[in-house]
Amino acid sequence: MAILDTLKTKLKNEHKTIVLPDGPDPRILEAASKLTAEGLMDIILVGTKEEFQKGQAATGYDISKCEIVDPADYPEMDQMVAEMVKLRKGKMTEDQVREALQAGNYFGTMLVKMGKADCLLGGATYSTADTVRPALQLIKTKPGAHLVSSSFVLIRDEEVKIFGDCAINIDYQDSKDKEGNVTFTAAEKLAEVAYECASTGKLFGLDPKVAVLSFSTKGSGKGGTVKLSHDAVLEAQKRYPDLAVDGEFQFDAAVSPVVAKTKCPDSEIAGQANVFIFPNIEAGNIGYKIAQRLGGFKALGPVLQGLNAEINDLSRGCNAEEVYEMAILTAALA
Repeated sequence: MAILDTLKTKLKNEHKTIVLPDGPDPRILEAASKLTAEGLMDIILVGTKEEFQKGQAATGYDISKCEIVDPADYPEMDQMVAEMVKLRKGKMTEDQVREALQAGNYFGTMLVKMGKADCLLGGATYSTADTVRPALQLIKTKPGAHLVSSSFVLIRDEEVKIFGDCAINIDYQDSKDKEGNVTFTAAEKLAEVAYECASTGKLFGLDPKVAVLSFSTKGSGKGGTVKLSHDAVLEAQKRYPDLAVDGEFQFDAAVSPVVAKTKCPDSEIAGQANVFIFPNIEAGNIGYKIAQRLGGFKALGPVLQGLNAEINDLSRGCNAEEVYEMAILTAALA
């Protein structure tokens, strides 16, 4: 894919370091071997040297250029424990922190937090929750961000689309303080997801044209998520005046110029959208899988958005090629 070739050229000049915390999984070994052979990035593998030696012997993949770091004998563990205790602000004791850091997901995340690595790609053997939780607890959201979201980068030949959020936020509810006052509305949250997805699109060469989706186009339907999508557009236009965003749209109005002329002729986004914002995870997850399985798009992701550092997640059903591609994407975004 041309987009990956562009990212690989970029990476060869940047010398990024990525943590792969899933241990000596054959998919990780194969991807790490290929990435280091091509000189795309430095790689830290988390686990024991014995485990990786056995894995290398069993698979034949060359990981000699990777750094293998074992939490059990990490020389800076005391410093790491002290830093994590401080970050957890009394929510974990020193003993609990030390125990948590024996797991690759927490240990790898702290390597990023302490500047030992630029980014992390996990999830081949961990659930999405087990990848995201340490990131939220330790890396935290970046300034100005109120939530973590995700997007999938869909690629078909030279065509690139962004779908979000398809993996993290189940739905969108108003945030309230202890007195019950609304501090951040559901619409503001969806608007922030739209902005973050557009920002991801820019990194892949898109001039983002954002469509906030529903089963209604410009008020043609009522109920369900229609008001949320409508209000999110208004919030996005107010909060991000430079963002090209419109809706609410049905998907056909967002992508088909013919349908757009009939349903919303005055919209500058309708019929030519390339960033698609779904009103809940059910619609988003179903939508990207339809595009992937019936539309012939390759789906890279989920790309996590809103964090202070680049932490990305793999599907536990991933193959080595997907690990390879997601590592390239993650390092390029770092």
